[in-house]
Amino acid sequence: MHIALDATPLAVPSGGVRRYTQELSCALARTFPADEFWLLSDQAFDPPDGRLPNLKTGRGPRHVLERRWWLWGLQRETSRLHIEIFHGTDFAVPYLPVCASVMTLHDLSPWMDTAWHSEPDRVRTRTPILLRLGLATMVITPSEAVRKQAIERFRLLPERVVAVPLAPAAIFRPLESAAISVRPPYLLYVGTIEPRKNIPLLLEVWRELRRELSIDLIVAGRRRPDAPEISPEPGLHLLGLTNEEELPGLIAGARAFVYPSHYEGFGLPVLEAMQCGAAVVASRDPAICEVARDGAILLDAGDRRAWVETLRALLAEPQRLEELRSRALARAAGFTWTKTATLTREVYEQALRRFRNKA
Repeated sequence: MHIALDATPLAVPSGGVRRYTQELSCALARTFPADEFWLLSDQAFDPPDGRLPNLKTGRGPRHVLERRWWLWGLQRETSRLHIEIFHGTDFAVPYLPVCASVMTLHDLSPWMDTAWHSEPDRVRTRTPILLRLGLATMVITPSEAVRKQAIERFRLLPERVVAVPLAPAAIFRPLESAAISVRPPYLLYVGTIEPRKNIPLLLEVWRELRRELSIDLIVAGRRRPDAPEISPEPGLHLLGLTNEEELPGLIAGARAFVYPSHYEGFGLPVLEAMQCGAAVVASRDPAICEVARDGAILLDAGDRRAWVETLRALLAEPQRLEELRSRALARAAGFTWTKTATLTREVYEQALRRFRNKA
């Protein structure tokens, strides 16, 4: 089978969609060596360093007409490469149905709260039209929670929408104590800094804890332009965009990994932290609940008092921290990119059958 994936998310330096596109494309190529996978985009991107012979990079627009990528450029490139399935990894598929297509809907945040996406967003207007016109033969969501939301909001046939869970990258793993850098005790947040991640609540909780405990807060992640400013203060460490290789050590050294997000489609940073054996305290978002289960402590995103009291008690009980870490590792073990790739490949087969029957 000849399959193309939208590689545009690889043009940005970080983020969950980039991680998804990178890990999925490599896992597909490893798991299905008889298939041919092409990464296509009208933007320059860094291909995954997988050295996989069946994972290839296509060409971008060659002339003015092809710069209208989603209308003409992709059509020409998929025809040239004899693509049977196009996988839109980031809310989009080609505007002309020249082959079967699969769209990944990572979450419904663009349609839930305009404060979460202050800049003009083509996704908000384009994606519903593509779905309504049936240009996405099949739809993938990362969780059952988002699957149900998508079916209800966009009035999709349930058989067109399949939940395929994500997985942590292999780099996220428990480390020996000798490999963990020595720092003062700290809480850790890792993720994009944006409005729906609820960073102001995290800062309030940490400040209250710091009045009675010697505990720092490390915030690691790319700051989006619409995120609130975070002023420097003692004990607060803003690392910005952090190399992936540094994250396992940061996670392993944290007293607790904290993630108070208002809304998630999956919550990959939570699962990555769990695979490192972290004690995770996260919001009681439906997708996070589905992913973490008893591998994390889950609290209401707006209940500041519960966050303070839970973290205070957790930090005072080393045995409870160890029990939580053990549960996190056990739960994370059920997620692998091989499993994600296998389930995704099954969706490709469904899309191909539906497309051929429709034709």
